[in-house]
Amino acid sequence: MFLYELLDEKASAQPAAQALVAEGRRWTYWDIKDRSDEFAGGLVEGGIGRGDRVAIFMDNSPEMVVALYGVLKAGAIFVPINPLTKSEKLTFILKDCEARALISDGHLRPVYNAALAVYRPPLVVLNAPTAADESLSYRTFLQKTLSKGRPKVTIIDQDLAAIIYTSGSTGEPKGVMLTHHNMVSAARSVSQYLGLASRDRILCCLPLAFDYGLYQVLMAFMIGACVVLERSFAFPAAVVKVMAAERVTVFPGVPTIFSILLGHDGIFSAYDCRAVRMITNTAASLPPQHIKRLRAQFPQAQIFSMYGLTECKRVTYLPPEELGARPNSVGRGMPNEEVYLVDPEGQRLPPGSVGELVIRGSHVMRGYWRRPEETAKRLKPGPYPGEMVLYSGDIFHMDEEGYLYFIGRSDDIIKSRGEKVSPKEVENVLYALSEIAEAAVIGVDDEVLGQAVHAFVVLHDDTDISEREIIRYCYEHMESYMVPKAVHIVESLPKTDTGKIRKSGLASLARRRASEKSERLRAV
Repeated sequence: MFLYELLDEKASAQPAAQALVAEGRRWTYWDIKDRSDEFAGGLVEGGIGRGDRVAIFMDNSPEMVVALYGVLKAGAIFVPINPLTKSEKLTFILKDCEARALISDGHLRPVYNAALAVYRPPLVVLNAPTAADESLSYRTFLQKTLSKGRPKVTIIDQDLAAIIYTSGSTGEPKGVMLTHHNMVSAARSVSQYLGLASRDRILCCLPLAFDYGLYQVLMAFMIGACVVLERSFAFPAAVVKVMAAERVTVFPGVPTIFSILLGHDGIFSAYDCRAVRMITNTAASLPPQHIKRLRAQFPQAQIFSMYGLTECKRVTYLPPEELGARPNSVGRGMPNEEVYLVDPEGQRLPPGSVGELVIRGSHVMRGYWRRPEETAKRLKPGPYPGEMVLYSGDIFHMDEEGYLYFIGRSDDIIKSRGEKVSPKEVENVLYALSEIAEAAVIGVDDEVLGQAVHAFVVLHDDTDISEREIIRYCYEHMESYMVPKAVHIVESLPKTDTGKIRKSGLASLARRRASEKSERLRAV
C-alpha cells in the first residue's frame, strides 16, 4: 500500500466529501486527487522520476498538500521544509539531499533566492501569480498537464516516501528516511488507538514539515475525515474562532501551543468549542497543571498524552482514562509495535527499571540519509536475526505495569551533588506555578556541585513573581538537590522549527548572567 493510494481510495468512495478547509476555501477529496494527479504529471514532464528528492518549502496550504501527494504519485520523495527555515539551513538541506526540484511560496523568495544562488535544483516551482528567472508558477505548472491524468510510475512500498530533517547532535540536520510502508504503518497504528473516524474534523495549526502536523493530513485522508488547516498558531484567538466555526472535533497540539492558549482564558468565553472530543499532545509531556486546566476548558474532550520520534513517528500513548492516575506518564506502546528498556550494555531490562527505550516495529525509519555512522548509533540488531531496532537515545522509567515515564535524553540528565536530576521533573514543578508560561531546566558546570541546576522561565502576561519566590516554591515542592541554584526570568525561550524549546546555548547565557551578577556585587 502506498500513501497516495489512501487518498485515491477515499476520492473514489466519497468524491464530494470535504477533505480540506483552509483560508475560506473548501476542497473535496476529488479536488485533491485531481490536482495531485496533475501535479505528478508536471513533475514527470519536468524530469522528476522514481527516487528523486523534491523539497517542499511552503506554508501550510492546500497547495502544499497537493504538492506532497503529487510528488508521491510521481514516484519521487518529498522533503518537507519548515517555512521558518533560514537560507543557510535551506541551502544545507537542498545540497544534502541533492534535491531535483524545489516547490515554494513566492513570499519566501528572499530566503530561497539566497539558497538557490548556492544550489539550484533543475526544477523550481513557485506558488505565486508570476515566477521569476527560470522558475515556473504553480498555476502554469498545473496547466501544462491539465486533463492528462496521473502518470504511470512503478514503485514498491519499500521505496522512500519522505526524508524529514530533524536536529542532529552535531548541529547539522539529519534526514530521516521513511518508506511508504513505514508511514502507512504509523498512520494506521496512530489512527487506530485514537479512534479517528470519517466524521472527525481535525484542526491542524502545526507545520506540515513537522511529522506531527504532516500525519494529521495523512491520517485524515486514510479514514476520510476533514482537515481544518491553519498556517500557524501565531494568532490564538483567530484559530479558536475557526475551531468553533468549523465544529472541530480533534485538536492536536504541543506544550507550547497549550501554554499560549491557557494564557488567554478569555478566548473561550467568546467561542463555543464543545464539539472538540479529543486533544492530543506530543513533542514533550504536558505538565500536570496544564492537564488540569485543559480539562477545565474542554471538559467534554479526551486528552491523549503521547511520545514520539521523527525516526518512527509515534512510540507511546496514554489512554485518557489513565491520565488522572498517571499524569506524568507517556503511556505504553501503540498497536503493532514492541517497546522495551535496555541498560548501557544493550541488555533488556525488566519492568520497574530505568534505561534507554528501544522501539521495534514496521514504522521504524530506514536510517539517516547518507549518514551510516549516525544510523549505526540508532539502528542496531534486534532480538531476532536479520532485524534492526531503533535505540531512541531517551531514558525512561518503566513501572511494573509497563507504563513509561520520560526522564530525559541520555545526555540530558543533570548530575548535581552526586545525585541525578531529571530536568523534566523540575520543569513540572515550575509549571505548577500559575505565573509561569514556559520553563527550561539545564545543568551548568559548577566547581562545587559538579553541575548546578539552572532554570529559565517565561512568565504569563500581566503576572509578576520574583526569582527568589520561585526558588522558595521549589524548596517547598522538591528535594533540595533538585532546587535550581539560579532562576532566570526571560522574555522568551529559543525554539526549534517544530516548536520545541531549544536548550542549546542556555548554559552560556547562564554563565554570562552569573558573571554579570558577580560584577554588580563587587561594585557594591
